Amino acid sequence: MAQAAIELIGINKSFGTVQANRDINLVIERGTIRGIVGENGAGKSTLMSILYGFYQADSGDIKVDGKPVSIKTPNDAIALGIGMVHQHFMLVQNFTVIENVILGAESEALLNKSIAKARSELERLEREYGLEVDPDAVIEELPVGLQQRVEILKALYRGAEILILDEPTGVLTPAEADHLFRILEQLKQQGKTIVLITHKLREIMAITDTVSVMRQGTIVATRETAKTTVEELAELMVGRRVLLQVDKGEPRPAEVKLSVKDLTVKDSRGVTMVDNVSFDVRAGEIVGIAGVAGNGQSELIEAISGIRRAVSGNVMLDGKPIDVTGVCDPGELRERGLAHVPEDRHHVGLVLAFEENENSILGYHDQPKYLKGPFLDIDAIRNDAREKIEKFDIRPGDCRLRTANFSGGNQQKIVLAREMEQNPEVLVVGQPTRGVDVGAIEFIHKQLIAMRDRGKAVLLISVELDEIRSLSDRILVMFDGRIVGERGPEATEGELGLLMAGVEQQEAAE
Repeated sequence: MAQAAIELIGINKSFGTVQANRDINLVIERGTIRGIVGENGAGKSTLMSILYGFYQADSGDIKVDGKPVSIKTPNDAIALGIGMVHQHFMLVQNFTVIENVILGAESEALLNKSIAKARSELERLEREYGLEVDPDAVIEELPVGLQQRVEILKALYRGAEILILDEPTGVLTPAEADHLFRILEQLKQQGKTIVLITHKLREIMAITDTVSVMRQGTIVATRETAKTTVEELAELMVGRRVLLQVDKGEPRPAEVKLSVKDLTVKDSRGVTMVDNVSFDVRAGEIVGIAGVAGNGQSELIEAISGIRRAVSGNVMLDGKPIDVTGVCDPGELRERGLAHVPEDRHHVGLVLAFEENENSILGYHDQPKYLKGPFLDIDAIRNDAREKIEKFDIRPGDCRLRTANFSGGNQQKIVLAREMEQNPEVLVVGQPTRGVDVGAIEFIHKQLIAMRDRGKAVLLISVELDEIRSLSDRILVMFDGRIVGERGPEATEGELGLLMAGVEQQEAAE
């Protein structure tokens, strides 16, 4: 049996009345890839944050390479050879790659000497682990897949032998995720120990050696990956049998609710991201837009929802025009029955410093049900938030908790509950299950199907092809800012993948 790289013994951690970790015992062998799965709020990230020194356990012990250790800060963890790549990257956006890598680990008094020394070490790491990235590139100009490589390089540069990755594919395309897996396999072959926190069971089956399942703050099972199944892991995570396939009837499309004609949108650099796009979404159907991230989907839904001004084109909402090339007010669109779940919940969907109940009414706070005369009715707002928490199973169930203290998946459910409970005529939803666990995915999918069945029009954008194929009644594929094909839900992943790669429609059909 391989030597233990990490031993966690009797770990307990509470935040007020919420016990995030309860009597955790975990042994991870050196040179292996261990998956840790569980529902949002199960305590996965808290446990790894204790190992990395962000939090201190209320009780329990940690051993690294068989020796008892005290980890009070991330610097302590780094000194012990532990590195962590967070779900939301910890990079300075206007710094270069090499500046980010050496930040906090400068080896010389003069910065230019530190950079020169680091450059050769980075070249070695990139070559050895397949982590090629331009060391002089500015972070904000890199796609998220390359930004993640920078985070891994940062950890390796500091001598990490144990690497923790928290939801590493949450913002990656399928191709980027596959490349990440090749990198992790290479790291494993070099003797590194990998801990992979994820809610995506397909990834667990593809890359891990063993997997531990957490539920309500405890580890309920550990399995050899080769001897378990997606179905068993899902049931262990949720505590019940989970429906992994979307159960839906035939659509009953009616009148056009959202009509987009010849829409062209540029990004902040002046680059055309949406190029003369046209489509309709009818009441009683879900139209999915598939595509590799960065092909115009984000700019498309931002223009439709009033966040970004279009260059040209026409958009009709329930038969009436939206001023997409002029001053289009998102608040007015909400009043007209268009709700928007943004792709980026942190920067667009939530104010993380606000309490959960405050976020649960953002954009709808001027509705009479939330007012008492000219003032906000705090009791009504909090009661409304508690109802949403119960219906959407948001954890912890405390509407007074700061939104920053919820897990990413539960933050997502706060946004979805806010928008879907307004009963809009048109729902524009971007990446609805990004960072969400399998049980919550099942729930969110059911809610979207229920909206469709109530005669609502749903425009769905997702980089998850399985999600697009499962939910959509019609699938539009975007490549390089254009709609390059339309398919039904019976389209294969390979067929859609060819369209996403820019293969002509007739070629993809062959």
